[in-house]
Amino acid sequence: MKPTRFIPVVLLAAFVASAQDAKPKADAKKTKPAPSPVLAPITDDPALPRVLLIGDSISMGYTLPVRELLKGRANVHRIPANGGPTVNGLKNLKAWLGSGKWDVIHFNFGIHDAKFMAPGKQQVPPADYERNLRELVKQLQATGARLIWATTTPIPDGELNPPRTFDQVPTYNAAALKVMTEAGVTLNDLNAHITPHLAKLQNPKDVHFNQEGSAFLAQAVAAKIGAQLPKR
Repeated sequence: MKPTRFIPVVLLAAFVASAQDAKPKADAKKTKPAPSPVLAPITDDPALPRVLLIGDSISMGYTLPVRELLKGRANVHRIPANGGPTVNGLKNLKAWLGSGKWDVIHFNFGIHDAKFMAPGKQQVPPADYERNLRELVKQLQATGARLIWATTTPIPDGELNPPRTFDQVPTYNAAALKVMTEAGVTLNDLNAHITPHLAKLQNPKDVHFNQEGSAFLAQAVAAKIGAQLPKR
């Protein structure tokens, strides 16, 4: 009778431990979310002007439909992130602009600035918001691009999901309007554009818009950008 073959206990334990360690890594790799197509870079058509969208998640919602509406007319880029508040814009603007030439820049900050980080503590108070916008506009004007400022869209009253509180949007829009008027920046009043349609186009208890709402905003954004594109 041949002797029974066996795996030493120590080696067996090591093998099992190794297999258990490997499994979570494989699972983690499988569940890793795919990059958002909204944030993915695009390849320029050198025959077309270059447009840059700067903004938060509201602008992320209308990026792809704007790109589609201006297809064949412009290379529509966007910053590779949620723009966040103006302090984030000042920190990252140089990297967002890169070294290429921009023909039109459509930009917005506001919702993140108006957010309360703690009771009574705004992320960026209105006076600081106005000052930050002045510096952002100065840097953007240095690019030679035609600038378009989008007003901050409405925030619903009452409880929000997820729970958040914000200062008054009209206060921030008034501060921005002062800066943009003095600097001669073209205005895209998205707030006024969508306000009559909030019940249909804005998600319940949310600052964001449904797919139809983002498409509705995209039409206004594409129209404003189209009017500023250089003549071919």
